[in-house]
Amino acid sequence: MQLSHTHRSLSASFDDPNLVSSAGLVPTMALAAKTGLGSLIDEWVKLPGYFGANAGLKALALVAGMLTGADSIDDMAVLRYGALRKLFTGTYAPSTLGSFLRAFAEPVKCFV
Repeated sequence: MQLSHTHRSLSASFDDPNLVSSAGLVPTMALAAKTGLGSLIDEWVKLPGYFGANAGLKALALVAGMLTGADSIDDMAVLRYGALRKLFTGTYAPSTLGSFLRAFAEPVKCFV
């Protein structure tokens, strides 16, 4: 069997506001919330400046993005597609998450 048409470039996008492409993310992030992962990060991670605020939510957003297959800062936009914004709070812009990650490069004084 042969295709009788010429091949054209196609693109697909997932942009329906009522669909979730990563449904497995819901129970995984519920487990993270139930175990208090975000609170633990807020308690122990202190970064200077604006981008250190809400460290727990930002770290959880990074974990969620990696679970959906994001492997770069730009790929973190996957958390803002479809109905994921309705399911989760803390869907930060990729640039905000990148600034949060870069804040770790600055020297931090630790007092134990």
